[in-house]
Amino acid sequence: MRLSRYFLPILKENPREAEIVSHRLMLRAGMIRQQAAGSFSWLPLGIRVLDKVNRIIREEQNRAGAQEILMPTIQSAELWRESGRYDDYGKEMLRIKDRHERDMLYGPTNEEMVTDIFRSYVKSYKDLPLNLYHIQWKFRDEVRPRFGVMRSREFLMKDAYSFDLDYEGARAAYNRMFVAYLRTFERVGLKSIPMRADTGPIGGDLSHEFIILADTGESAVFCHRDFLDLKVPGEDVDFSDDAAVAGIVREWTTPYAATEEMHDEAAWGEIAEGNRLAARGIEVGHIFHFGDKYSKPMGAKVAGPDGKDHFVSMGSYGIGPTRLIAAIIEASHDENGIIWPASVAPFDAALINMKAGDAACDAACEALYEALGAAGLDVLYDDTDQRPGGKFATADLIGLPWQVIVGPRGVDAGEAEIKNRRTGERVTVPLGEVAARIGAAAPGNAAIGNAAIGNVA
Repeated sequence: MRLSRYFLPILKENPREAEIVSHRLMLRAGMIRQQAAGSFSWLPLGIRVLDKVNRIIREEQNRAGAQEILMPTIQSAELWRESGRYDDYGKEMLRIKDRHERDMLYGPTNEEMVTDIFRSYVKSYKDLPLNLYHIQWKFRDEVRPRFGVMRSREFLMKDAYSFDLDYEGARAAYNRMFVAYLRTFERVGLKSIPMRADTGPIGGDLSHEFIILADTGESAVFCHRDFLDLKVPGEDVDFSDDAAVAGIVREWTTPYAATEEMHDEAAWGEIAEGNRLAARGIEVGHIFHFGDKYSKPMGAKVAGPDGKDHFVSMGSYGIGPTRLIAAIIEASHDENGIIWPASVAPFDAALINMKAGDAACDAACEALYEALGAAGLDVLYDDTDQRPGGKFATADLIGLPWQVIVGPRGVDAGEAEIKNRRTGERVTVPLGEVAARIGAAAPGNAAIGNAAIGNVA
């Protein structure tokens, strides 16, 4: 993509309304535009990142056996009255009426609707287990939306819902999602730590929040340092092996980990001081088992192997892709801008022509643009007539993993400079080797974890 033809509205100054790093940088980098309080338009650079995040989420949900559907954003109030939540939900629910005066709502979540889908078609335990997910816009009328897309009123959510015959099956489904979440966050460049969450009146221990460590995190978190060395399962994990998956979950839930709300000072005191890690964290995912909370009032039941009807045991599993992008930025940035993990970067590299209009520079950049594209790399070519300082500032701000810098002196010598955005390392290589050099190095960036880990460890 040529920058001269790309819609990238860069802001030079920090917007006054932006309180946190991610909000500030997303506005400045031209990723989003605020349309109203807690409501944003996603611009070309932002949507490229969002699409990559969604692709990774989909791949890991599918790998774990979940099946994608898509449900409407506008829901009938009748389903919510069945579950008993319509009157209980509060002012966060945007209640509306259609032209026929029927009560409707803009969905804040989809437990009722997916339960209705399930009960309409599934009648036998032989059709279980089942896990349905979708990626869809939600609306919650926050009294004070703030922090950009970190806490907005309208947001994108991946929510999955599992259906099983009994608690044992539900636990196996829960474990599959647990492992899928570890892999998802690893793939977007983050080290997540699962922390036990409050299950409320449901009870039990099947509720976890997935937290990433970041200096700018929302709340305090406490965990054992062993988490920093735990290895996330690879893509060869066998999700059909319940025992193996349960073993992974056991490994990731044995060391101490708690948010402020769940923190146990007595248990914390039993950990050797050198193994304690107190930091700031950001929630990026939440998984939860709620049994028959919805299946019972809504009549979602199947015939079991005993010939009797059983209300299905359900769980829900959420990731907010829009919020996740903000979390990635909070965990991976410096004073100059965003530092994208390669797996979700909007482009693989920035190609910077330091003297656009110079015949030799233009020719060298065109050749590099073609060569990088042929190597499978997605390149943003800065062919504008902006001054070099402005081009470097833009490249650092938008945070692409690699910068290829081409100037008159380098062209005369048959060379270009390559800069690694994360490390700041610069090397000079022959023009003919640039594509191979970046192509060979780029995949390694995808595995780079949460930069903030090093800051708090």
